[in-house]
Amino acid sequence: MAHNILFRPLRLGAIELPHRVIMAPLTRMRSGVGGTPTPLNVEYYAQRASAGLIFTEDTTISRQAQGYPSVPGIFTPTQILGWRAVTDAVHAHGGRIVMQIAHNGRNSHSSFMLSGELPVAPSAIPPTGQAHKPNFKPVDYETPRALETRELPEIVAAFREAALNAMDAGFDGVSVQGTNGQLLEQFLEDGTNRRTDAYGGGIENRARLLLDVVDAVSGAIGAERVGVRLSPYGQFGGISDSDPQGLFTYVIRQLSERRIAYLHLIEARGSEIGLSDELHVGAVNNAALFRSFFDGPLISAAAYTPESAATTVEGGYADAIAFGRLFIANPDLPERIQRNAPLNSPNRATFYGGGAEGYTDYPSLP
Repeated sequence: MAHNILFRPLRLGAIELPHRVIMAPLTRMRSGVGGTPTPLNVEYYAQRASAGLIFTEDTTISRQAQGYPSVPGIFTPTQILGWRAVTDAVHAHGGRIVMQIAHNGRNSHSSFMLSGELPVAPSAIPPTGQAHKPNFKPVDYETPRALETRELPEIVAAFREAALNAMDAGFDGVSVQGTNGQLLEQFLEDGTNRRTDAYGGGIENRARLLLDVVDAVSGAIGAERVGVRLSPYGQFGGISDSDPQGLFTYVIRQLSERRIAYLHLIEARGSEIGLSDELHVGAVNNAALFRSFFDGPLISAAAYTPESAATTVEGGYADAIAFGRLFIANPDLPERIQRNAPLNSPNRATFYGGGAEGYTDYPSLP
């Protein structure tokens, strides 16, 4: 009965949710040729249509934006058609689905680029860790090329076009990806942004690209169908800032003024959970720290259990909780929580790449 609060309806802008158990965006690297969704992807998302809301995996806005093997895009007619099959299936099962649109920036490799050019970033600073080439082979990251100021409106326009394409594909809205050390977060944080133009230096300048993207996307499809995902105090790929509280307080206040549909925060304890099950013990509580600065629905994510999720919503720190690994392993997660049924355990070895194993073969309740 303690979980009942998770099953109250919730409105996110134009999207009505029957409950607050949300599926987090999950990179799975199982798209088809040319970044086009396949029937296997359709089955995967349809299996999880009982979520209050589904966020798709990161979906790239352009060829330049790709950073990982076998990830989907939303910039070609074929990709749009592939995604339409996904949204039709989710809606046929009574679900709601939002596309997370993304640009990986420096978290990429020249092997993904059309002519073998370097990945791009705010400044020529490589991330930590390793990239993966299209054949999934790990390789050291390259030092990215710093974007010219004149190129940034083109990136804003690509996000806008991606949002329009997502709506053509039947999505209920879009989420602007500002986490996981990707391009928009690279511009936000001074550990990766050493620019001296209008997009570097002080907090307002570093936040300019993200806010330009949000304004362009909102102008194209309506702010009531737009959300933003952020990871204050995150460390993915060596991302860092000298004043994260000041930076994200400013950004979140700006987003609140824009009346977007929701804010989605990754908790710092699990900002690298896609790479490891190890949590950052003692990390700040982002939902508690930044809740008062956003006048709208807030979604929190990272390493929640059904019990801690209910406690967080009950305490008013978040309005809904996004589950990642639990939705991988439990396509019927909302029903399992309601019935207090046992949960399947996820198999990390099958998270990235492959076929049906660890993707569509987890059992549902009888």
